[in-house]
Amino acid sequence: MEFLVRFETRLPDGMSDAERTRLKEAERARARELRADGTLRRLWRVPGRRAVIGLWEAPDATALHDALASLPQWPWLDVTVEPLATHPQEA
Repeated sequence: MEFLVRFETRLPDGMSDAERTRLKEAERARARELRADGTLRRLWRVPGRRAVIGLWEAPDATALHDALASLPQWPWLDVTVEPLATHPQEA
């Protein structure tokens, strides 16, 4: 099942630069793992914001939630998920 996932990162103002860098590197590493297993299909940045739109694939919403919750920045993500259905013209 495919999902359109929009999220914006809202790290705390008081977080140190070192911790921000560590989280960013950990996030990239986890995203590479999710890409390798086919869960994370595509990502787009939203210009001018700390926001991302992604195409994700998972067997169901619970599996998607588990994948998103595995992201190191999960506690600071504002996430919106839209399940996608195939359009008749795509069949």
